[in-house]
Amino acid sequence: MTTLILKRASASRPSGQWNDDDYDVIADGTVVGRIMKTAAAPVGSPWMWTLAFGQHEDRTPTHGHAPPREAAMAAFASHGGESSAVEAED
Repeated sequence: MTTLILKRASASRPSGQWNDDDYDVIADGTVVGRIMKTAAAPVGSPWMWTLAFGQHEDRTPTHGHAPPREAAMAAFASHGGESSAVEAED
């Protein structure tokens, strides 16, 4: 089992300007996905989770929306591979 770490994009990707609600999901030092609050989302589910390119082979769904960030973290963990939980670093 791999531990997934949720790290603010501004700390993970120092170049550019990132929203405070934009996170990278990291496993073994590699970005495997993202969890972010989006404006273009279903009503009541502003948090989007998505697997990074190259991480979604044989996995469905590869992205989704959730009401709170914690629900997006749980959905990512259940669809992102062998992991059981995403731990927030912030």
